[in-house]
Amino acid sequence: MTDIPARFRACAATHQGAPALFDEAGVLDYAGLDRASDAMAGALAAAGLQPGTRAALLCANGREFVIAYLAILKAGATVVPVNLLQSDREIAHILDDARPTLLLHQPAFAALAEAASARSAAPPGRIELDAARADFAELIAHPPLSPLPGAEVAAVLYTSGTTGRSKGAMLSHANLIANAEGSWQGFELVPGDRVLAVLPLFHSFAATTAMLTPLLHGLAMIPVPRFEPRLVTQAIARHGATVFLGVPSMYGVLLRHAEVLVEQWRGVRLCISGGAALPAALMRAFETRFATLLVEGAGATECSPVFSVNRPSGPRKPGSIGPALPGVELTVRDRAGRVLPSGETGELCVRGPNVMLGYLGLPEATRESFHGDWFRTGDLARIDGDGHVYLVDRIKDLVITNGMNVYPRVVEEALYAHPAVVEAAVVGDPDPRHGEVVVAHVVLADAAEVTPGELRAWCRDRLGSHEVPRRLMLHAALPKNASGKILKRALRRAGGDA
Repeated sequence: MTDIPARFRACAATHQGAPALFDEAGVLDYAGLDRASDAMAGALAAAGLQPGTRAALLCANGREFVIAYLAILKAGATVVPVNLLQSDREIAHILDDARPTLLLHQPAFAALAEAASARSAAPPGRIELDAARADFAELIAHPPLSPLPGAEVAAVLYTSGTTGRSKGAMLSHANLIANAEGSWQGFELVPGDRVLAVLPLFHSFAATTAMLTPLLHGLAMIPVPRFEPRLVTQAIARHGATVFLGVPSMYGVLLRHAEVLVEQWRGVRLCISGGAALPAALMRAFETRFATLLVEGAGATECSPVFSVNRPSGPRKPGSIGPALPGVELTVRDRAGRVLPSGETGELCVRGPNVMLGYLGLPEATRESFHGDWFRTGDLARIDGDGHVYLVDRIKDLVITNGMNVYPRVVEEALYAHPAVVEAAVVGDPDPRHGEVVVAHVVLADAAEVTPGELRAWCRDRLGSHEVPRRLMLHAALPKNASGKILKRALRRAGGDA
């Protein structure tokens, strides 16, 4: 089956009374989740969502997100998850680009949804989702739709490119099912596993690995709305989590747990890290203190997203992101697209059933992202004789903070919009807690009297919270090469505080 609703319905029929989802409201079994998403699909269709259209989803982790995600697909439509950290300007761009019929959001994001809709040239209809309210109960009590053929594209996930423009990666039902199957095998999940999802479900890593993979294999998922060590630990203990997904910065925070909290993790048999490089010392320290296995994988939104993982059963190699996921091929290539031999460094390229259909409405950007049918990740890497991949550096100047992508040009453009700024360069500086932090280096116009704090406030009004520079440094001039290009590597070495 290449249709997610059909795969989910088959799984729900097999595991009807088994738990599908645990959260603060209790447990929802497979039969209940199937009924609720069927009914919401009917309600969304009555509100105007038709096969082949799109619906945007602005929700934190919880049953509202999961039910709505499945309902949109069951209505034959395409889901467009929205990053909760983005500004109303950025969300308005997504609304104008994807042209969703509906925007589904929780009450906490009503003001953001309203502001983004007000900026949009084609504002969608809005539906509020709150599992604690009677109108949500009405949504999931609506007469269900008969099964509908789905659009080929299951999800459009927005990711910025080298220009900073947000691009919608079109992932098909077949892409996501293939990656869920590869993740099931690659992470060596087993019947009875319960996967805790504190990474945001609007992000491709959590959506595939912590939601679709469990729900298409009869496992349970435990959505947690925010990363707070005590909240996460309580959910682990209360619901019996066996698998935890995080980014390196989370594992660093968890290492500072009190011993009484660490004891409550004893039922977790596997931890998975993605989103940024995992330091070997952090991996060893976490495994020692928590008495569990921590494995590292890697991926890209355009690859649904996982393309490699160190197998829990081994072998694991320090510094490696593991071999390719089952069903996926990896090569490194030169600028002309020629395959390089084992051990040589080139651009990491991916081929497989998990690779996206393309970028929504951007055929030229799609062509530039491929060597034939091999997706170009933009990462420099080498592959050893055993097929293990080692990331060397990023071709793009991408900054990854807490597992979230920040594109420097987006931040630089916001800074350049300030009348006092004449030059700006944004880099990522290594940080033991966050992986990297965003650092801005700025030159002001003569006689301008603007403080770093004022410039950061300017950015907060125009950027997502993850994009706002953690440090902002003022300079008389920025280092440049002979052609006038700013030397960002010199700025990374400079470091320092504002």
